Amino acid sequence: MIVGVIGAGTMGSGIAQAFASCDKVEKVYLCDIKQEFADGGFAKIKKSLDGRVAKGKMDQAAADAILGKFTTGLSTICTDADLVVEAALENMEAKKALFKQLDEEIVKKDDCILATNTSSLSVTEIGNGIKHPVVGMHFFNPAPVMKLVEVIAGVNTPAEVVEKIKEVSVALGKTPVQVNEGPGFVVNRLLLLMINEGITVFQEGVSDIEGIDNAMKLGCNHPMGPLELADTVGLDVCLAILDVMFNETHDSRFRASTLLRKMVRGGMLGVKSGKGFYVYNGKEKSPNTQLG
Repeated sequence: MIVGVIGAGTMGSGIAQAFASCDKVEKVYLCDIKQEFADGGFAKIKKSLDGRVAKGKMDQAAADAILGKFTTGLSTICTDADLVVEAALENMEAKKALFKQLDEEIVKKDDCILATNTSSLSVTEIGNGIKHPVVGMHFFNPAPVMKLVEVIAGVNTPAEVVEKIKEVSVALGKTPVQVNEGPGFVVNRLLLLMINEGITVFQEGVSDIEGIDNAMKLGCNHPMGPLELADTVGLDVCLAILDVMFNETHDSRFRASTLLRKMVRGGMLGVKSGKGFYVYNGKEKSPNTQLG
C-alpha cells in the first residue's frame, strides 16, 4: 500500500510514522505546502526513532527500514497513492480546497481513498462534490503510540470504504471505533465538555489549577487533569473544537469558557507556546500565576 500524508506537523508526522512502521505499507509520502515543513516533519520522525534505538526498544536496521519508506515534498507526489490522509489546519475552507485539489489535480487512482484527520469538522461537508471516496480517520496524539482511531462515516461515505479503513487501522496496530458523523464525534464531544467545565470551575474560584487537576487524577484515576490536558492539546485547538460543536448544535453545553477565549487571544496556547494554565520551562512546569 502507498500512503500520502498531507501536513507534516506534530499530528501529520506522527501519522506518517505509524504508517511507515506497518509491514503492509511500502511507501509513505510526507507532504506540506513548503519543502522545509515536510523536511521538518521527517526530522521529527527520525528523532523519535533514534530515541527508540538509543533506549534499546528498536534496532537500527528496523529504524532505517522505516525511514527508507519516506519521500518528502509537496502534495503533487501523492499521484500514485492508495490512501491519502489529510492532517492539515483544522479549518473547513482550507480542507475543502485541499480535497478539491487532491481530487481534481493530484490523485490519479480512481479508487484512492481520501481520509481526513479532522477532530470535529463535518466529513460530509469536506467530501461534498469530491469524486473519490472521503472518510474520517481521526488519530490521537502521539499517533505512533495511541491505540484509538475514530473512523467517521459521512453521509456519502461508502460502507466498504469504512470497512477498508477499519482494516487499515488494525494493520497499524490500532483499535478502530466506527462513528457516525456528529459534532465532535465521540472522544472530543465528551472530552471537551470536561475540559471546558474544568476551566469554568477554575474561573469561578472553586479551586486552583493544581487542585482541579489533582482532584481528577486522584479521584477519577485520570492520568492527566483537565487543565494540564487542555495545555497539552492546545488551548486554541480546544477552542476551535468547542466552537464547531456549538455552531453545529447551538447547545449551550458547548459554549466555550470566556477565560479560554481570552487566553487564546492572549497567545496562551499551552505547551506549544510555553504558557497556558501552566508555565513550561523545559521539563518543569508551574501554575500560571498570571491567571490569578
